[in-house]
Amino acid sequence: MSDAEWAVVRPLLPVPGWLRGRGGQPEAYCHRAMLDAIRYLVDNGTKWRAMPADFPPWDRV
Repeated sequence: MSDAEWAVVRPLLPVPGWLRGRGGQPEAYCHRAMLDAIRYLVDNGTKWRAMPADFPPWDRV
């Protein structure tokens, strides 16, 4: 995802509860990395478990 695309998408994502003072744990993975993994999966049509190791684990995405 380019920086320009991220600038458009980022405001559309919900703010995590822990950042708003509502408790909870911080996310273990960056939202941008998660979206990149989903876009990779959709673009290449691979199976979840066949995603490259560059992305977060398939069961977290």
